[in-house]
Amino acid sequence: MSAARLTPVPGAPALAPMAKGSTLRTTLAFIEESAGATTAQRVLGRLTPAEREAVRAAGATDEVPFALARALWRAADAELRDADPTWAEKSGAHSIASVGLKLYGGILRKPTPLEFLTEGISLFRLYYHPGDMEVVERGEGRVVLRLVGFDHDEPLFCRRQSGGLHRALQAAGGSEPRVTHVRCALEGDAFCEWELAWKSGPVVSE
Repeated sequence: MSAARLTPVPGAPALAPMAKGSTLRTTLAFIEESAGATTAQRVLGRLTPAEREAVRAAGATDEVPFALARALWRAADAELRDADPTWAEKSGAHSIASVGLKLYGGILRKPTPLEFLTEGISLFRLYYHPGDMEVVERGEGRVVLRLVGFDHDEPLFCRRQSGGLHRALQAAGGSEPRVTHVRCALEGDAFCEWELAWKSGPVVSE
């Protein structure tokens, strides 16, 4: 997350959205832990052979097409949504609680959530590119984040962001965190925006 605005180059072609392999690995880990290895295998079975091979081969720090993450999330949703309608939010939180805190604990663990949300290193850009999350409003115990420069067509991405942001607020010292996806480009709004609110509290340790 960063307060700096990204300025697109006029006339430049749009970059294809990319994700880190950790988004795939943590999704599968969440499914295995919450629903079992058999369910995880059923999810993989819904992918094409090429997609399945790419998911299995991706390392945590590899860059993969966002379309591959989208395919995995849609396959997972088909298997999990009836039994657990909020699985996507939980998966996003799991990503932060596991790999996020291990790899990026220095970014997440701050005296206050506001310091985490406005620091120069963007957590979003460690998982996805191009684009960023910008702070467009701030107040006492509250900010609004806007997604800019990352074009996608997947509601499950938005839901994972909601869950991940909720867990990140806890890691950054916020108690009673609240995350609301107040605007969504996929529902006709100009931007995707999330309102984050919290109370001061101790940093969550692992």
